[in-house]
Amino acid sequence: MRAALVGIDFGTGDFAASLEELSLLARSAGADPITTITARRSSPDPAHFVGSGKADEIKLACQLDAIDIVIFNHALSPAQQRNLERRLEVRVVDRTSLILDIFAQRAQSHEGKLQVELAQLQHLATRLIRGWTHLERQKGGIGLRGPGETQLETDRRLIGERVKQLRVKLTKLRKQHETQRRQRGRNQTFSVSLVGYTNAGKSTLFNTLTKAGVYVANQLFATLDTTSRRLYLGDEVGSVVISDTVGFVRELPHQLVAAFRATLEETIHADLLLHVVDGNSPVRMEQIEQVNEVLREIGADHVPQILVWNKIDAAGLEPGVERDEYDKISRVFVSAHSGAGLDLLREAIVEAAKAARSEAMRDGEEPAVGGSPVNPTENNMTNSTHLGPH
Repeated sequence: MRAALVGIDFGTGDFAASLEELSLLARSAGADPITTITARRSSPDPAHFVGSGKADEIKLACQLDAIDIVIFNHALSPAQQRNLERRLEVRVVDRTSLILDIFAQRAQSHEGKLQVELAQLQHLATRLIRGWTHLERQKGGIGLRGPGETQLETDRRLIGERVKQLRVKLTKLRKQHETQRRQRGRNQTFSVSLVGYTNAGKSTLFNTLTKAGVYVANQLFATLDTTSRRLYLGDEVGSVVISDTVGFVRELPHQLVAAFRATLEETIHADLLLHVVDGNSPVRMEQIEQVNEVLREIGADHVPQILVWNKIDAAGLEPGVERDEYDKISRVFVSAHSGAGLDLLREAIVEAAKAARSEAMRDGEEPAVGGSPVNPTENNMTNSTHLGPH
């Protein structure tokens, strides 16, 4: 689809980086960005978000470039979206709908499809009337007469019932995850979760460490399937479980965070988070904060974290390790593509596992470290679904 991208600069954040990310999102969804229209405002226009003059400019651009769809780099209210579609006479999609559409395309596992459907229905429930005139009509005719319920009310009720069903199913899956985590705890297995901004190189790093063969592509949300593998790190530590879990973007839709909470909770129960950062990105510090914000939202900000500065070959950096004021490793510089610095990362995981074991012994608990030595590529974990690629 030929797309026009619209971004409004409200003076917050890196506007250029946000627009570049929107273009990547649009391409990931299968759209072809033809033109980009920008403007500066102090606040959104209540009716059209961009104001009537800018709306007319967008309409002219759509006519000149034969645009099929207009994609806004912002969340639009149902009224704004409806008003824009009437004025522009083309389909209008906001950032939230765009990300939901990408997730719907990429979901492969049963759990992933359930979570995406729940997020989509929650988003759709506020926008049922948009573009569907038949929803406002009373049902009528032979065999269709009822107690006066409109089609819109019927659809809302059906959506509500489906949402309840999905939540019941996801609750059951959540209990299964808890059972699996308890089993890992009984096996005294140290668990490590890879988190980070989308396209930071998490899957490449995961594959290099575990030889897992997870799908990798230079696109946002290349896969939604989370994979866990055991990795043997020597007799002293034994095997640890590494999970390729979550990819984030800025302004991640709240519906997705809520729907994927059961999967995201895998990070809450991890013993260590490897926060993978694109060391070559000019907005890497902002991306780090975006990831930490979501981790805070799901209650995973208390889990020990090591920043893995990836893509050092592209950034012109050397492999190395940085420590904090307590002599704990805080940052490791690696290249998942070339393998540089991965020995340092393995040593950092071993050090963290030893520290966790020592702390558990001081507290009189069973240490979550060890497990029987297994082949590093053995997969005896269960696949679930996660928020983003890699």
